[in-house]
Amino acid sequence: MNSTSDTAFTTTGAEPFACLVPATQPARRTNAPHEPFVPLEPASWEQAGVSQNEVSAIALRYLLSAGQATGRNIAEQLKLPFGLTQELLRGLRQQLFLQYRNTSIVGDFDYELTSQGLDRARRLSEHCTYCGAAPVAFDAYTTSVRAQSFQFVRTRIAAVRHAYRDLLLSDAKLYQIGQAIGAARGLFLYGPSGNGKSSVAERLIRTVGDTIWIPRAISVAGEIIRLFDPSSHVEVQAPPNQQLINASQTDRRWVCVQRPTIVVGGELTLQHLEVIFNPSRGVNEAPLQLKSNGGVLVIDDFGRQRISAADLLNRFIVPLEKRFDLVSLPSGRQIQIPFDSMLVFATNLEPKQVFDDAFLRRLPYKIAMTNPTPAEFRQLFESAAEELGVRFDADCYEQLLTRHFTGKGRPFRFCHARDLVEQVRTLCEFHEVPAAMSSEVMDVAAHNYFAGF
Repeated sequence: MNSTSDTAFTTTGAEPFACLVPATQPARRTNAPHEPFVPLEPASWEQAGVSQNEVSAIALRYLLSAGQATGRNIAEQLKLPFGLTQELLRGLRQQLFLQYRNTSIVGDFDYELTSQGLDRARRLSEHCTYCGAAPVAFDAYTTSVRAQSFQFVRTRIAAVRHAYRDLLLSDAKLYQIGQAIGAARGLFLYGPSGNGKSSVAERLIRTVGDTIWIPRAISVAGEIIRLFDPSSHVEVQAPPNQQLINASQTDRRWVCVQRPTIVVGGELTLQHLEVIFNPSRGVNEAPLQLKSNGGVLVIDDFGRQRISAADLLNRFIVPLEKRFDLVSLPSGRQIQIPFDSMLVFATNLEPKQVFDDAFLRRLPYKIAMTNPTPAEFRQLFESAAEELGVRFDADCYEQLLTRHFTGKGRPFRFCHARDLVEQVRTLCEFHEVPAAMSSEVMDVAAHNYFAGF
């Protein structure tokens, strides 16, 4: 489905919009009328929003694993100001949990656990082994989600065209995608495999293209939940309008990340939508919908999960309608969390095969990812050949269609062009001949690719 051309193919379904959305309209976004959210460094424990007892437990567990550390090293581990950390360490020393090992630099010391502190740290580790950044209060997190809500973002057609410039999409589909993003509601992508449903879903966030702040961890009901996940979040430098004169003014417990796109497929279970205790890390892991707040959550290959489609859909009815979700902690307590993700379902199945009318109403945008037309398929082939450095031959192309598509009743898919051209290039490289289409090479590529189906 890749194309080096920015041309969009106008279809009959797109014509009613032609006079409403000029192609030359500049890309722009309109945000809510408030200052950008920037977490500021706390000057007191009250501003930090977390109890000293909770942070003390983290510090003791850290020293249990580290053996000894300076006050500044502990502050760096907790991501808290040195002044607050010193106050915390003085309290632990007064309780006889810590002792000085030696002087580090002026105003700082090397700390180690006393025998009493060692016993305390071990007992704390039996419950939780987390020793990372101090958590952010849950209320502060929910406030940040509202301030950075996906619903505040307004995108325009030029931004959508730019985000999908490497895909061959009709104007009708681009307009549908843009409206779905603007509504920040559910989106349903359906159609035969290989027509770009995943590619469309993964590029949605490009139309927004900005950043959000998220806590490394949050504290709720006495439990620590790890939110920042390097496998789901991409840490970036704060944009210019959010950079303070002194970088140390930002609360280091927070991370500036790209608005996330989290994609899950057949491995998804209902357990992934609850807070899960990770024994290898010794900490509670945030559920997928919490990690995707401010971005996109894609349920790919819907209908092939190990749970029934009905159970999965019912799980999302309340979040889609109310913009919040109810999740269970490992302790059994249930909490309410914000739901500010654009939820996308992608499937090979028809909507009525997996959704009932009640759920279809809650997914107001449905886009059919249909097969390419013959003209589109040829353009895809020519573009893929140019991009991959393979000489295109019109006669060989027509023979390919006759022998392996029309002659066999095989439908076109957007993925076929690039996949077959890549096979041609690989085969030519292996035989050390110029990368070019020929009847023999195309037959081998088609045989390899279509064998078994």
